[in-house]
Amino acid sequence: MQKKLLKRNFVQFVFICLSLTSFAQEKIFPGADESTPSRSEYFSWINNTNEGATEAQTLINLDFFKWLKDEYGMQLDIYAFDAGAIDGKRFYGNMQSDRFKRQFPNGFAPMVKEAGDMGTRLGIWGGPDGFGDTPEEEDLRIETMVSLCRDHNFELFKMDGVCGQLRPEKHNVFNRMMNECRKYSPDLILLNHRLDLGSGMAHSTTFLLGGAETYIDVHIANTTTAPHHRAGAIARELPPKLTRLTEDHGVCLSSFLDYWEDDLVLQAFNRNLIVSPEIYGNPWLLRDNEYPLLARIFNLHRKYKDILVNGMVLPEKRYGINAVSRGDGHTRLLTLRNLSWEPVNYSIKLDSSVGLGDLGKVQVKTYHPTEKIIGSFAFGEEVEIEVLPFRSCLVKLSDAKSADEFGVEGTDYQIVPNAKNDTEYVQLLSLPGTSRKIKLAGDCSAYKSASIDGEDVSSLLKGKAVKVDFGGDMLHLPYHRKLAEMDECPVPGDAESIYEATCFAGSNNALEAQELLRSGETKIPQIQAARDAFFNQPVFKERELWDRNLFDGDLSTAYSINMRHNTVIPNNISLRLDMGGAIALDSLVVKTFDTYSLEPLETEEGNNAKVSADLLHWDDAFFMADKSMKIDMAPFGPIRYVKIQPAPLRITEIIGYKDGVQVDRSKWKASNLFDPYSERKNYYAQKTWSSEISLDEIPEGSYLCIAINGTHGIEGAYAGLKIDGEYFGCPDRAPAFKSNVWEADVRESDKNYTYYFPLDKNMAGKKIEVFVLGLNGEHLDLKPEIYITAYPVPFKKKLLILE
Repeated sequence: MQKKLLKRNFVQFVFICLSLTSFAQEKIFPGADESTPSRSEYFSWINNTNEGATEAQTLINLDFFKWLKDEYGMQLDIYAFDAGAIDGKRFYGNMQSDRFKRQFPNGFAPMVKEAGDMGTRLGIWGGPDGFGDTPEEEDLRIETMVSLCRDHNFELFKMDGVCGQLRPEKHNVFNRMMNECRKYSPDLILLNHRLDLGSGMAHSTTFLLGGAETYIDVHIANTTTAPHHRAGAIARELPPKLTRLTEDHGVCLSSFLDYWEDDLVLQAFNRNLIVSPEIYGNPWLLRDNEYPLLARIFNLHRKYKDILVNGMVLPEKRYGINAVSRGDGHTRLLTLRNLSWEPVNYSIKLDSSVGLGDLGKVQVKTYHPTEKIIGSFAFGEEVEIEVLPFRSCLVKLSDAKSADEFGVEGTDYQIVPNAKNDTEYVQLLSLPGTSRKIKLAGDCSAYKSASIDGEDVSSLLKGKAVKVDFGGDMLHLPYHRKLAEMDECPVPGDAESIYEATCFAGSNNALEAQELLRSGETKIPQIQAARDAFFNQPVFKERELWDRNLFDGDLSTAYSINMRHNTVIPNNISLRLDMGGAIALDSLVVKTFDTYSLEPLETEEGNNAKVSADLLHWDDAFFMADKSMKIDMAPFGPIRYVKIQPAPLRITEIIGYKDGVQVDRSKWKASNLFDPYSERKNYYAQKTWSSEISLDEIPEGSYLCIAINGTHGIEGAYAGLKIDGEYFGCPDRAPAFKSNVWEADVRESDKNYTYYFPLDKNMAGKKIEVFVLGLNGEHLDLKPEIYITAYPVPFKKKLLILE
């Protein structure tokens, strides 16, 4: 598959080159060439879908990027509207339409001003045609697009086949339009997404790398087992001949965010395309403590962007797959990656083979995954660099001219950008229980005082070394390691309980809602405003994608079965309710809008819900199907789990009552896309594997990876645990569980699932039994393994402040 994609990319690349040659007499400059430094971009796809953005939401988003610049000095060059601003799926619009005026009552001017105040220009998604069938329609389309450049200084057009292809008879009109646009925006970038523009190819700045979009587990997903969802993204190919006039759809910051930084480092420094760093979706879903790193990556790229245009592919045998060195004879930035479960050491030759000039001494440091000064070495020496499993690494090699760059010797660290430049903030990093002797490197003459976690260490500014104790209990084992290869075992009598544990633990919510839970609350007003603008937009609410709608007391909101694509059959799935702990109820009331919403249940028919306190023992709770279904819970005592199968299509509220009073539902969660075990027929557990482990130490952020290597069929392998006899499910899996999606369906896979189970310190020393259930009798040649790892690396941190 990768060879086919590379061949297709190369054909597109050759076609662009031939087009440029054919139209050389017109002196067409397509907005950039191979030596043009990259421009950073955000585009709004998945913040909105085909319905399009609005003025209000866009201004809020721009304020978020203004905060990043004001706080961390992060410069965004381009903010691009994606689908639905003017054009949309299978239609072309204009700025005189009622639709456009509803979305942008003041036109683009307010956003142009907001963006311009922070040095950002706008871009827009659209189609290549829209010229209509009359001269008047043709002129209107040309004027619409030209006005974006003439009146608003737009810097980017993204043209997509979603609108349709360019009619051959309109090739000359398209050329005329683009020539006119570039009179006002000569640096206008035209991103070509799957279009045949004919002679207009000469105007295209880029083609889409592999034809691929990058929404994690929707448009790109893992093909191997891995400790996170982004292995498929960090395994992406290089463009043919390292051509930079390519677009790779950037880095999605909307779903499965862990390890986003490894993805972005490769996009910005490895491929280093004309639009880099490029992000899209909902970056306001990151954790508050991740934004300094986001800004640091952007800022480093901006610092080196002029020399990053010069790249060379490094030998795979020595440096691994798709390693690249960029820079000049004085400074090289190497990007390495490791697509295996174990750490890999690469030996870097410090000479012309990586692009260095004939230097006397070579300074070696890493920028990612942590910043670390490796040391100074003679030209021609070799230096080993460790790359962590399924991660990328950014290494800087430079001459003595770079010796003035600020850094810290003696430990890993992360610089926290500061837009004001009057104070330097540095997170010092080391594993628990360790001590490090640190010194400052580079020019520190501007600073008068230094402190670590409030303790004065100004002697650092005089070249002295300071010992730093990082505290915590020392780890006696690697935080990332293989724990076991699982052995085949007889199918346990409680296989259904193991299966149900993971179904109840898993989520079918929109992927963005899952990431909001991952990242937690924010203390930053601009982030909160952007999150609110996204989750409160009418379309997101109306798609009924979030189980919290069942517990919000609002009868106008609902949680529905995959209403956007409806690729599941309600008869074959269950509504599952987990109340977070066993609770005694008198009744449980399930409300729907109407009899249609009740489908496939039918009004006034008798049904049984399944109820349990422990996933092992189940009782039938009778109820009558209706718009408001009351289930008598009093006979059962405390229960935690409820299943209704088949699941109603749309549910607006689930309420528990005790002594006539509604009970607290803050811990309640629901799912509606998992199959009932009893309905799987030939998909009962056909074969099982198990392993018993015990963990004496559990570093912060640790989780188990249950890697099911082999072909198991779609939904054909499930993993679950018992800890001291209690059932625990895996709440996450790559590729992902089925989802009530915001944009497109999650990608199905028939092989190499990896289940993730979060650990906490209370589990230390306990008996942990891990099970894998092979559910597809035709695909049982599996090799399950168990790893422990942690995200982020479980460093202890100390804050160094220089003033």
